[in-house]
Amino acid sequence: MDVIVRPTPSLQGEIGALSSKNYTTRYLLTAALAEGQSTIYYPAHSEDSDAMRRCIADLGAVLEEDDEKIVITGFGSHPQAVKELNVGNAGAVLRFLMGIASLCPDVTFVNTYPDSLGKRPHDDLIDALGQLGVKVDHREGKLPIRIQGGQAKGGKIQVSGSVSSQYLSALLFLTPLLEEDSEIEVLHDLKSKVVIGQTLEVLQEAGIIIHASDDYMSFRVPGRQSYQPRTYTVQGDYPGSAAVLAAAAVTNSDVTIHRLKEQSKQGERAIVDVLRMMEVPLTHENDTVVVKGDGRLKAVEFDGDAATDAVLAMVAAAVFAEGTSRFYNVENLRYKECDRITDYLNELTKAGARVEERQAEIIVHGRPEGVEGGVEINAHFDHRVIMALTIVGLRSQKPLVIKDAHHVAKSYPQYFDHLTTLGASVEWVK
Repeated sequence: MDVIVRPTPSLQGEIGALSSKNYTTRYLLTAALAEGQSTIYYPAHSEDSDAMRRCIADLGAVLEEDDEKIVITGFGSHPQAVKELNVGNAGAVLRFLMGIASLCPDVTFVNTYPDSLGKRPHDDLIDALGQLGVKVDHREGKLPIRIQGGQAKGGKIQVSGSVSSQYLSALLFLTPLLEEDSEIEVLHDLKSKVVIGQTLEVLQEAGIIIHASDDYMSFRVPGRQSYQPRTYTVQGDYPGSAAVLAAAAVTNSDVTIHRLKEQSKQGERAIVDVLRMMEVPLTHENDTVVVKGDGRLKAVEFDGDAATDAVLAMVAAAVFAEGTSRFYNVENLRYKECDRITDYLNELTKAGARVEERQAEIIVHGRPEGVEGGVEINAHFDHRVIMALTIVGLRSQKPLVIKDAHHVAKSYPQYFDHLTTLGASVEWVK
């Protein structure tokens, strides 16, 4: 389905942040890897987290869920044999479970999104699993991927971090369960280090011991460990909330978002700091952000690597800022559901924004007067692109039609409902 986003001069109201997708998927996995019952309060519901629910159930976990919590009886270090797993379009779920599938005799991850996840590379993780003695059949590093495991052995492992931190996270979930101790060395650069901090935080909560260097470039992992059943509470999600906060920043607004933890390890909490740098009037106290925007913003320069999933929303806000903004160290945006630099900037240009791309940078020449809009744009099946283009539509002179906007459900199914609650003029069309 498509959505029409009409110019909306002001947003007002209060919402609670949706629960964090990143923490939910990690808690679901650690609960499945524990023997016994774990409880997760306020788990996220999105296509990604639901893909993790579906796959751990296929691997033998028992899930019981109500409106407040999910109770999971895990399979420990012995997932049941399964021939196929379908992660949908969830890249992180695929990569985490490629590691866990190494404990199974023969699993094939099928390709149901050939134009999105099916195009993304996984070579670096495939290479690392090979070092553990796991046989992986694949098509140039892409789905479908067949993993013949059951004999994985720890030891010294090297993995590249230059494309994604998810490969490293996959190894950190797997290696504590192996008989041998492991040493993991990260080669080249490590993208999205802050997300590794989230993985380590969740592993520690699950009773797993990992010895990490300060720069996250080397790890010592004792083997023969067991995940412990725990009770977890999922915090609010900054990546999704970044889009709502940016929407409030570019309009005349009085918007309050609850459940955004001030000391969160989510790198995307930087959206609050970036909006402050843009001179947006806001407060962040008692896990609540209040934006009283007037639509006037100043340009910024920002290293986007620490806040990957909020960069597109920041760029959308910068479209209307006074001056030229620069978002650098963002090359890993090219390896997401789409190329979030080239594809996204092409659509922004159609809407009337003045933007430039470099291999690892996005440059935005702000237009405080607004952009023309009045066009149909393609979000490339990417939830973050959909949310960011919506921000631009709210400040366009004419409506924007965003194609296939229902793919926002990958991470934030309630996004358009929340915007409508705040007064945004959006309409679904077939």
